[in-house]
Amino acid sequence: MLEYVKTVLMKVSFDRRLFEKELRKALNLLLPAEIQEFKEWCYSRFSSNYEPVLDKYFVSFAG
Repeated sequence: MLEYVKTVLMKVSFDRRLFEKELRKALNLLLPAEIQEFKEWCYSRFSSNYEPVLDKYFVSFAG
């Protein structure tokens, strides 16, 4: 599932609204053990464009 949500985010990263929607869905689909890896990947890939969005959704997944 992790690779799937990464692929989806890459495909919608051109649009902030879609990106935020898919990020929210991804966090609901992933297992707790996958969240930290996903968080690191998201920040390394998208922080230049979407850091406020990432901060909004990952604040509850600190660690």
